Amino acid sequence: MIRGSVRKLHAYVPGEQPEGAEVLKLNTNENPYPPSPKVFEALGGVSGDLLRRYPQPTAKDLCAAIADLHGVGPKNVLVCNGSDEGLALCTRAFCEHGGRVGWVTPSYSLYPVLTDIAELTQVTYPLSDDFTWEVPEALDVDLFFLTQPNAPTSLALPLEKIALAADRCSGVVVVDEAYVDFAEFSALPLLQEKDNLLISRTFSKSYSLAGLRTGYLLGPEDLIGALYKIKDSYNTDVLAQKAALAAVRDQGWMRTNADLVKGTRAAAARELARRGFEVLPSQTNFLFAKVPEGRDAAAVFGALRERQVFVRYFPGAPTADYLRITVGTDAQMDRFFEELDRVL
Repeated sequence: MIRGSVRKLHAYVPGEQPEGAEVLKLNTNENPYPPSPKVFEALGGVSGDLLRRYPQPTAKDLCAAIADLHGVGPKNVLVCNGSDEGLALCTRAFCEHGGRVGWVTPSYSLYPVLTDIAELTQVTYPLSDDFTWEVPEALDVDLFFLTQPNAPTSLALPLEKIALAADRCSGVVVVDEAYVDFAEFSALPLLQEKDNLLISRTFSKSYSLAGLRTGYLLGPEDLIGALYKIKDSYNTDVLAQKAALAAVRDQGWMRTNADLVKGTRAAAARELARRGFEVLPSQTNFLFAKVPEGRDAAAVFGALRERQVFVRYFPGAPTADYLRITVGTDAQMDRFFEELDRVL
C-alpha cells in the first residue's frame, strides 16, 4: 500500500515548537521582531469576495515587486509556498530518474529528505574540521544545493568559491540564501554570469513571516520556466501574496530589524566567548558555538531545556560539541545567559 521508498524514508525533523509563557524559544531561527505594520494593513484589506476566488496563479504582483527589488525580470522569478517548495521542485525538474543530488555536510537536513522522496542518489561533500569547504575539481551531480550562509554552521562561503562551484558543476546549482539578509554579501551578482545558477530566498527569517510559508527562486528564464511547468496550479494563497508584497515594499523595516539582530548577535557572541565557548563568525541570525572544554553539549542542551530555554542540538560528528542558538531580542538573550550561567 505504501511506496517502498516512503516506508524507508527518514522524515525531516523540525525544531521543537514549545508553547507557554515561560518558554524562551531560540531553536528555530525565527525573527524575534514583528513584521512590517504594512503587512497587517494589507491583510486588513482582504475581503470575503477576494477569499472566495482563486489567487493569482503566478503571484504576478509579488513577482513584479521581487523582480524590481533584485533588478531582474518577472520571468526570472518563481514565488513558492515557502522556499522548501522551490527546493522540492528543483529535484523534480532538473534530475532524471535515479539522478544525483549533492550538498555539503553538515547543512540543511531537508536536502537528503527531498532527495529520497524523489528516489534520487545522495552525493555529499564533507566540510573541513573548521567547517570551511574547498570546492572539488568536479561536482558530478544533476543538482547541487549550497546553503549560503550555511546552516547550522553560520559561515558564509566566499563569492569566488560559489562561482567556482557553479563552474565545476555539471548540473544546476541552487544557492539557498535563507539567511542572506544577515550576511555581508549575496550571490545575486553571479546570476548575470552563470546560466546554471538559481538563488532561493524566503520570507521566514529577515521578513518575520515564517508563519506564512512564502519564498521565491531567482534565475535564468529557462530554469524558472521549467519550474513553472511543474508547480501546483495555485501554490501560494491570497493572504500570503498580499502580506509578502507589503513586506517587500517596506525594505526599511526589514533592514532595521536585521540590523538589530546583527547587533545583538555580536554582543551575544562576545558573552559566549567570555564563558569559554568557541563561537564561529556568524553571517546568520543564529550562533553556532562549541561548548567550553570539559562540558558536554548534549547535557547543556538538556539542562537548558528543563529550564524552558530551547536551543538546537545536532548529535553526532562533527556537530556533537556545538549548540545552535537563535539570536533573540536583547531581553531574551539576557534571560538566556542567566539560565546558561546557572547550568554551567
